[in-house]
Amino acid sequence: MQEPSPSETERLRGVLARVRFASDDGQFAVCDLEIPDRHLPVTIVGNILATNVGTTVEVTGQWRNDPRYGRQFRIQSLRSVLPKTREGIEKYLASSMMQGIGPTLASRIVDHFGEATLEILDDDPERIVEVEGIGEKRGAQILESWREDRLVHRLMVALRSHGISAAMAVKIHQRFGAQALDVIRRNPYRLVEEIRGIGFRTADQIARHFDIEEDSPARLRAGLLHTLDEAHDDGHVYLPRPLLAERARELLGSKIGDLDDPLQDLARSDRLVIAARQGDRPPAIYSIKAHHAEVGAARHLRRLAGQRRLLSDRDSELDGQLSNIEASLGIDLATEQRRAVLSVFDHPLAVVTGGPGTGKTTIVEAICELGDKLDKKISLAAPTGRAAKRLSEATAREARTIHRLLEFSFEKGGFQYDEDRPLNVDVLIVDEASMIDIYLLYSLVRALPSGASLVLVGDVDQLPSVGPGQVLRDLIDSDVSNVVQLTEIFRQAEESSIVVNAHRINAGKIPLVPNRDGDELVDFYTLNATNPDVAKERIVELATSRIPDAFGFDPMRDIQILSPMYRGEVGCHSLNQKLQELFCGAQPRITRGDNAFHRGDRIMQTRNNYDEDVFNGDIGRVIDVDIDENQLVANFDGRRVRYDTDGLDQLALAYAITVHKSQGSEYPAVIIPVTTQHYVMLQRNLLYTAVTRGRELVILVGTRRAVELAVKNADASRRYTGLSARLRS
Repeated sequence: MQEPSPSETERLRGVLARVRFASDDGQFAVCDLEIPDRHLPVTIVGNILATNVGTTVEVTGQWRNDPRYGRQFRIQSLRSVLPKTREGIEKYLASSMMQGIGPTLASRIVDHFGEATLEILDDDPERIVEVEGIGEKRGAQILESWREDRLVHRLMVALRSHGISAAMAVKIHQRFGAQALDVIRRNPYRLVEEIRGIGFRTADQIARHFDIEEDSPARLRAGLLHTLDEAHDDGHVYLPRPLLAERARELLGSKIGDLDDPLQDLARSDRLVIAARQGDRPPAIYSIKAHHAEVGAARHLRRLAGQRRLLSDRDSELDGQLSNIEASLGIDLATEQRRAVLSVFDHPLAVVTGGPGTGKTTIVEAICELGDKLDKKISLAAPTGRAAKRLSEATAREARTIHRLLEFSFEKGGFQYDEDRPLNVDVLIVDEASMIDIYLLYSLVRALPSGASLVLVGDVDQLPSVGPGQVLRDLIDSDVSNVVQLTEIFRQAEESSIVVNAHRINAGKIPLVPNRDGDELVDFYTLNATNPDVAKERIVELATSRIPDAFGFDPMRDIQILSPMYRGEVGCHSLNQKLQELFCGAQPRITRGDNAFHRGDRIMQTRNNYDEDVFNGDIGRVIDVDIDENQLVANFDGRRVRYDTDGLDQLALAYAITVHKSQGSEYPAVIIPVTTQHYVMLQRNLLYTAVTRGRELVILVGTRRAVELAVKNADASRRYTGLSARLRS
């Protein structure tokens, strides 16, 4: 049989004989399709809608030549066709997800009912007990499983045109049961609230299919909640009522009128909070979760701040002890550093903030030493695993992530330390505090016992948290904490052009390349690239040859590219694809959806994994892949971690990462694309944060115009938070 050219669309019909690989989300699978008159099965790839092996299917798609796996048929659409032959029916029953049926029993059922088996199961299911060995109890189990199988299949068929995966359809069925389709027809927006992973736009598409009016109350309520969710993604804890209405109308349609009734409905049903008007400011609209976290965090912070001084009658003793510590550590604390250390024991809520080279780590060391002298139990923590590791290395003491400190548990549901089971600690020091969002702050402060002191250390000028809030800024502005602002750059740090330029950027000045003699190497460079294509070429050249050749840095271990965004020629995705091809393209690979991982790849852990002791932001390397099992083994600082198919979702390529993902980390060498292609991200705090990630070498690649735009743009997007006002009140 002559096969069509790769560009033509064809329809194939056959039996799904084998699933070689299937992603957990149901969006991608590699399967063998047995087609009559063909001696060998055809490999089909794509979304098979969780169709069972043994099912006859009709597949529409196109032929493609994969460089590694050869000729494949890419699925555009697929529909199941119930088998007609005895052999097909038997195979279908034996390989389905139905409980209680295996190959032997499937054979007996088909022997008894013949080619009418499936029709009998649909139309006269009680006859199943006629089959030898099936009693009433087992028959009821089989029939219940059969009905559920058919319901899920019909649900998948109904939803597949709306982009809902088979795995998601199973979740919907599990939530709503036999009434799933009726629920969706009446109010598809329930999916947004009750099924994790389905967003407003998907529900809106389904609603249009079922002719639900644009101004239906259910749609307006769902749109308001979705608008609040998007605001949280932008860092806002709440939205002013007029702004919420404006954004919701952009989503719902400009013709949508008054949104007061759906807002009040949501407030009455405890799905959002309409906070009281403050002065001439409009009411603030919170999600229930955000309001609970902000109010709770403010209450516990006031509780801590309202405590008496920890050592109110021992000022002279503290001063003397600190002098002894300076002598033993061989340091000479500056006045503001000394004040920062003593403030911890003078005030139960302290903030220490300053840029690079201002001695924050020295202060933490001195606090720990003084706490030891005073028999105080000191604990160290940070928001991420990388930041905790850096803190531990700097202080030679144990430092944990906040999640590990509070014993987060999926099985038990959330953090295990709280008001009812507080931490056993006298002084808790949290580094990289600018990364803490309002939810993590609430979980942290509610677990602190009365009498404990909290010290937040960080750089308030860096990027704020990825999650909602601006905790460090709000605490400084609230006047309830003892704030020490470090401004002096110490002599050793002044010798670093990286530190000097970071402070120049923060002051709104263009960074300077240090003077050098001949071929002398320095620690800060800017390379001109007139457009993104040239910038990409230069970045790749720097990462693969120029920096390793000149400085001796290992390109897989020491050099990190920090890009403002994922998209574009110098975005993370494009750079990762190019560098992966150059470094590891010939190595064995495994796939997970659209992602591929090769032996040797530089990767990042994107979620905290407490079982394996790897955390969000950890950088590792793939050291082995198992193509047959679709698994890999990665090395994270000497720890070998195995990832099965589902675990691959925790990984991303890390030759290039976003500046946000780099927070809390340091790298020997950093390359930063700064081009006008990323105009919306050219902000002073982003460039400042990126530069401060480099320890020994920083190179900016782009145009002076883009650098100027970033340095001048100090108007970082305002975040709507109420924490500071609540603390002041």
